[in-house]
Amino acid sequence: MKGDYNGRLRAHLQVYFIMGSNNCLSADPVQMLADAIAGGVTLFQYREKGTGALTGSLRLELASELRKLCLKHAIPFIINDDLELALELNADGIHLGQDDLAVAIVRQRMGPDRILGVSVHNSEEARQAMEQGADYLGVGPIFPTLTKEDAKEATGLLAIQDIRRCGIKLPIVGIGGITTDNAAAVIRAGADGVSIITAISHANDPYRAAAELGRIVLSAKIG
Repeated sequence: MKGDYNGRLRAHLQVYFIMGSNNCLSADPVQMLADAIAGGVTLFQYREKGTGALTGSLRLELASELRKLCLKHAIPFIINDDLELALELNADGIHLGQDDLAVAIVRQRMGPDRILGVSVHNSEEARQAMEQGADYLGVGPIFPTLTKEDAKEATGLLAIQDIRRCGIKLPIVGIGGITTDNAAAVIRAGADGVSIITAISHANDPYRAAAELGRIVLSAKIG
């Protein structure tokens, strides 16, 4: 059964869209997500952080609207970092960074049936995350990125390759600086999918951007 679960999760990770209100420029976040889902986004993470991010009731209201949209289209809805918000909205899961709450504690509070993703930068962090109950690994930043204000130095594709060489078989999504120009290389390095923010949220046509990323990922998997 675990193999079936991992297989479904790998499919969900293929086009992994991360967004908060401050990533959308002038576009409405709900419409942005609707267009991206129509284009083929397979999983969504709500990440409301950084300059201009919503707080309080406005943050909760937007998160609730985005959650409803994901439910309508059967797209897993993940919350970045905020365990209390994830529990309040009955999110499908949570994604943690290395400086967030301990993976084992979050797993205990969320239970065994929700998705738990962890950002890692090397094989040592990957193994620790796996042992503590992570369902998937977000590896990166693969390429330089300006979206995350506290982003670490880019790891390059070698981080994914090294984790795979160490025998870690958890699903992997590449994170950081990923575009239509480099997404295929991330898949060929050993990732199951790519996570993107600005490649969709800053696109003139989010539907088309999501569809193109999906085409690239599937082509790289076949090739």
